[in-house]
Amino acid sequence: MNLRTWLLLLACCGAAAAHAAVFRGTVTHVTDGDTLWVRPAAGGAPVEIRLLDLDAPEGCQRFGAESKQALARRVLNEPVRVRTRGTDDYDRVLARVELRQQDVGGWMVRHGYAWSVGFRDKPGPYAKQEQQARAERAGLWSTPGALEPRNFRKRFGRCQ
Repeated sequence: MNLRTWLLLLACCGAAAAHAAVFRGTVTHVTDGDTLWVRPAAGGAPVEIRLLDLDAPEGCQRFGAESKQALARRVLNEPVRVRTRGTDDYDRVLARVELRQQDVGGWMVRHGYAWSVGFRDKPGPYAKQEQQARAERAGLWSTPGALEPRNFRKRFGRCQ
């Protein structure tokens, strides 16, 4: 079964099935610090992936370009493992991505290129990595005044 058929099946079966999808592929493009494209090893068109549980600075936001560059240096043209968990409002596949058995999202947060995102009053799964990055003044924590992307979007809107 090709990836498109698999993704269609997942969409029809609901969120429970979406948790189980795993595929391997190669990163072909990095859009920003939390979005990338993966061409499935089984063939087919690249799939747009939004990394789960983190939020990277907007492209026009301070440290946005550095975040995108860091992700690109880390994963572009590299083979990865993708574990999907549904789609977002922009039809991107929500997923965790692993490079050589290391969680790419955790790496981004740990090195100060993104924020850990929690749900309701619970800290996100990368809260410890964010605390370490803050303590070390890594990446976006190197200067005061880092503005979370969701607050940036509320205040200034999305980048054009």
